[in-house]
Amino acid sequence: MTTSNKVIISGIQQVGVGVSNAEEAWVWYRKHFSMDVPVFKDAATAALMQRYTGGQPQERYAILAINMAGGGGFEIWQYTQRTPVPPAFTINLGDLGIFAAKIKCRDVAEMYAYSKKNHLSILTELAATPNGEQHFFVSDPYGNVFEIVEEKTWYKKRNDLTGGIGGCVIGVTDIDRSIKFYKDVLGYDQIVFDVTGEFNDLNGLAGGSDSFRRVLLRHTAERTGGFSKLFGPSQIELVQVLNRTPKKIFENRYWGDLGFIHLCFDINGMKALEQKCADLNYAFTVNSAESFDMGEAAGHFTYTEDPDGTLIEFVETHKVPIMKKIGLYLNLKKRNPEKSLPNWMINALSLSRVKE
Repeated sequence: MTTSNKVIISGIQQVGVGVSNAEEAWVWYRKHFSMDVPVFKDAATAALMQRYTGGQPQERYAILAINMAGGGGFEIWQYTQRTPVPPAFTINLGDLGIFAAKIKCRDVAEMYAYSKKNHLSILTELAATPNGEQHFFVSDPYGNVFEIVEEKTWYKKRNDLTGGIGGCVIGVTDIDRSIKFYKDVLGYDQIVFDVTGEFNDLNGLAGGSDSFRRVLLRHTAERTGGFSKLFGPSQIELVQVLNRTPKKIFENRYWGDLGFIHLCFDINGMKALEQKCADLNYAFTVNSAESFDMGEAAGHFTYTEDPDGTLIEFVETHKVPIMKKIGLYLNLKKRNPEKSLPNWMINALSLSRVKE
């Protein structure tokens, strides 16, 4: 396999979303976020995640769905032999872990109007971020929070208002320590804003009236690698609540239970990344070792934790289905890991698009 002796991050591949019914949830995500291209559907045993699943392998079903306009996907994840557990408390902004997933949007005001017309659960008014960009928050029927954010960089023109995942809002205990992690490990080296206080644009969120320090991070270097054009740029917003003690969102629960279970990056150079993470004292906690088969896709996956235990997944993709019906797969093992795939190869993923 052609692999890099340096770390190449192509972008956010997906955010894991734990639900009780993956097919039902996917219908909602297709309808409202146009996540209508299934990269894979796979039922299997999550044998390697026992560190986070009570020391036992767990049966699961997963759908990786993407939006071809650009951005990361959703890994819609469902336990099949146990009932997924919700949090025992109301998740407030600033609690530790992924509070919200950011959805890329062409026209935030138009998406706000669409959300009203279609009776989505709108949590906040249309407002400006501290750096002057329009945004608002909505919830899916399962209580997962999504921030609709401005995006100007797109892979493909579509009539849909939204693209895919453009980042996350993550609760932390020490922003300065977390900035170092997201900069040194993941390349988010630009501080777009660093503000402290109470914020009108957060009114309506659970805990949104608290006092916070908020830092928005972006990467100055353009992402490279096979799917970098599809994933595009991304951002991480770190939120530290100042007037209460935050709770851990997945406290006393398993990976795969209800909510945002991980943030996943598509990478190349896993050995180099393993060494880098170890040197920075963020050693891998899970390592599939070489190629791990996901049924219709294959790759090498690993996990680490940010300073507060939020799960960060890395996937080195080896095989992606293009036309499953005739057994056509894209093999990435012999490609130059720094070069983006040609558009026709990426576009071929849309052959499996599910239209409403």
